[in-house]
Amino acid sequence: MNRLPLATRVQVLSALVEGNSIRGTCRMTGVAKGTVLKLLADVGDACDQYLNDTMRDLTCVRVQCDEIWSFCHAKERNLKPNLRGKDSFGDLWTWVAIDADTKLVISWVLGKRTYDFAQIFTRDLARRIKSYVQLTTDGLGMYKENVKRAFGHRVDYGTEVKVFGFDESEEPDRKYSPLIVKEMRRTPVFGAPDPNHISTAYIERQNLTMRMQMRRFTRLTNAFSKKAHNLQRALALHFMHYNFARVHSTLKTTPAIAHGLTDRKWTLQDLANLPDLMGEGLAA
Repeated sequence: MNRLPLATRVQVLSALVEGNSIRGTCRMTGVAKGTVLKLLADVGDACDQYLNDTMRDLTCVRVQCDEIWSFCHAKERNLKPNLRGKDSFGDLWTWVAIDADTKLVISWVLGKRTYDFAQIFTRDLARRIKSYVQLTTDGLGMYKENVKRAFGHRVDYGTEVKVFGFDESEEPDRKYSPLIVKEMRRTPVFGAPDPNHISTAYIERQNLTMRMQMRRFTRLTNAFSKKAHNLQRALALHFMHYNFARVHSTLKTTPAIAHGLTDRKWTLQDLANLPDLMGEGLAA
């Protein structure tokens, strides 16, 4: 059991889920760094367990998948030789699946962008969905075979590939200017996917939410994860808060309520108390 007062735990969690760094949270709340990390570990592990137990036997019509980049310890090119090739160091990718209708994050896997992790992710996703589903991903070639193996005949699968380029009317200095979408290619791969719903728009918007709400994913800063285990915990806290406690602006409710997983909006107090509830076996 965490010894921090409930109000302080809520304050720390509020800072973390709104995109503050560990040290920034310490400065804002006056809580020691080790205590913040201990709270992240306790709540993150409880969220991970709760999400794993709850995201089962889901009925989904349309699902979108994507991978988002981050790194741990150092970027791949800067790793020392003895750390290269290890799954917990260097470039890491979070494989994420979202329900396009309820915006519920169904499954996520932290790992490398390799065939093995593509297989782990698609199998985990298939085990959590009991219905026939239309699935859309980007053009990553590792998906096709793994989606077919994981889902069998209960999936319609298509890909959306965006071709990016510069706006020729812009000034030559484009170092920090975003690329624009010059072409969008939607391709049915197998099954009979509805062309109007071959899209990765919602999962790409979720990628932006992750970068905004988790400091570890912010680009061009010195905020990054030193340990993959803590990155896993931060992801679990984020997805638990996103699914159960954060009201979606389009849905006007939380994704978990929209999907029928709960009948109320969770609070940060609920998340702060989750380790005790999971320890006592009271969480449903």
